[in-house]
Amino acid sequence: MKAAHLAAQRAPDARLLVVDARGALAHARRSRLADFLKPGDLLVANDAATMPASLAGAHLPTGAAIEVRLAGRRSLAVDDVREFTAVVFGDGDWHTPTEHRALPPELRPGDVLALGPLRARILRLQGHPRLVSLHFEGDADTVWAGIAQHGKPIQYAHVPQPLALWDVWTRVAALPVAFEPPSAGFVLDWALLSALKARGVGFATLTHAAGISSTGDDALDARLPLDEPYDIPPATVHAIAQAKRSSHRVIALGTTVARALEHAASLGQLRAGAGVADQRIGPQTRLRVVDAIVSGTHEPGTSHYELLRAFAPDDVLRRASDELERAGYLTHEFGDTVLIEAHVAKAVRPGSPNTGQCEVCRADAGPALACSTP
Repeated sequence: MKAAHLAAQRAPDARLLVVDARGALAHARRSRLADFLKPGDLLVANDAATMPASLAGAHLPTGAAIEVRLAGRRSLAVDDVREFTAVVFGDGDWHTPTEHRALPPELRPGDVLALGPLRARILRLQGHPRLVSLHFEGDADTVWAGIAQHGKPIQYAHVPQPLALWDVWTRVAALPVAFEPPSAGFVLDWALLSALKARGVGFATLTHAAGISSTGDDALDARLPLDEPYDIPPATVHAIAQAKRSSHRVIALGTTVARALEHAASLGQLRAGAGVADQRIGPQTRLRVVDAIVSGTHEPGTSHYELLRAFAPDDVLRRASDELERAGYLTHEFGDTVLIEAHVAKAVRPGSPNTGQCEVCRADAGPALACSTP
């Protein structure tokens, strides 16, 4: 699939591929997402704002230029910003794809990094020459001010112009705790929220520190996603309980929402409050809360795609991937969207196709595709 430029982020003609619970596929305009939800359903979004998590600077022991990408925290507490997990790149900038970025100089515990007005000391390496634990000097106000003054949003080589901070914020952005945008939330606008309300679909939020989606290093990417803190408000837990009692669906707007809700429910009853999602969701995961997911288009082998395997069998996801490729859907942070319902097995009588209709052309089709209209 082709990577999307920023213009596709809120494009009126952005597209949606719907994968229903039987494995049938249908194309639609993304602006029509509400049409595929049912009265009484609940859509849950991540309201995290994206912080300027890219910090250029120098490795003081060698004087070498580096880029630090903040990638993890222990909690969402406003005053807990002195210690981060970070990925360190060598000289170069965002114009170079991450898979071609140089390694940093050899990093050792105790090394000090100069990052604009900030100083950070390496506490430890985390089993990889790029991945470190950092401790920032100064109090929380000093660290926040330095990040705000010197940091930039993590940039992408496939986007031709530098991203401004507002480019990576969704319409519901609140606390700045995400390291990269919870990009499924780019689907949200006031028209969609109005359509959800008119259709009787509920809307709720949680806050999850969305992490780095890719580092360009295969060994490091295999460790993604990193542990990510979250906080679920009591009102959201109440809305979920109400939907479940009424046999309605909970739809996660993004992989971060699915990860937070499933982690919070992993020890039993879903509870409000803070936690750290440290689990992997994949084909062996039994989903306890989420019944469907709205996500970006993800390529096989990525951590986000692995999470989607909890919702649909591999053969269904392969057909969906082939259809996304055939129809020219756009991928990455600012790309098009998929809606995947949790799979329900169905016994089909021989010679009895599972037909459906496309939202765009209303054409009947067989079990694999409700329509092939891009």
